[in-house]
Amino acid sequence: MPPDYSLPAMEVVRALIRRKAKNLRLLGVPVLGMCADLLIGARCVAEVESSAVSLGEAGLAPRFTEAAEKGEIKIRDATCPAVHSALQASEKGVPFMPLRGVLGSDLLKHRDDWKVVNNPLNSATDPILLVPAIQPDVALFHARWADHAGNVWIGRRRELATLAHAARETFVTYEEKRSGDMLEDELLAPGLISSTYISATAKAVRGAWPLGIPEVYDIDDAHLARYAQAAKTREGFERYLDEFVWSKKKNSLPA
Repeated sequence: MPPDYSLPAMEVVRALIRRKAKNLRLLGVPVLGMCADLLIGARCVAEVESSAVSLGEAGLAPRFTEAAEKGEIKIRDATCPAVHSALQASEKGVPFMPLRGVLGSDLLKHRDDWKVVNNPLNSATDPILLVPAIQPDVALFHARWADHAGNVWIGRRRELATLAHAARETFVTYEEKRSGDMLEDELLAPGLISSTYISATAKAVRGAWPLGIPEVYDIDDAHLARYAQAAKTREGFERYLDEFVWSKKKNSLPA
């Protein structure tokens, strides 16, 4: 799942909670936000691998923070370059990706799946980190457009393309359906993910709310702040779910 600023599929998150999903393993590409906090608070999540879980300017992710402190979920601490490199390895069909920036950090004490070796192309001492490939079961995000050929347009959010290339399946909600094939449009094609990598799409108008879609609608900062305050307690979080998830007020979503 992408971070809050990069087209999260929030309507699917609400649907997963209503379906009472269990034992989800979330990968933040490279960080997680409100989508993860909602799922964790609703007890849908068993494990999180991410560089961070945060509500950004709204502060800590309260349900994640409490679950982490109580040991209710497994946490695999990562860093942004490691997450991207691991996905790029799957994208390229190789078992690992070399990386230097993590060397010397405490992360290595907690990730026995990351291996430090000497650079085989250098006879001198030259340590390098090998990060194993990650192939997510499902990539999940939102898009501004999908077309009748099955392509989706993500603009400059190219990390979503890497995620789709690496994952076994990719499910995308979208704001609007465009006729024809966007790959034939020279202006739109550079911002596309080809239908080759898309398993299914579904229309979800304002499907990223209360987060945003560039040039369509902005992040609802007031709502995010309201959530951050409510979710500080279990009781407040449950009241939030009652109003915005269980009631199916999809669209308590402002127009």
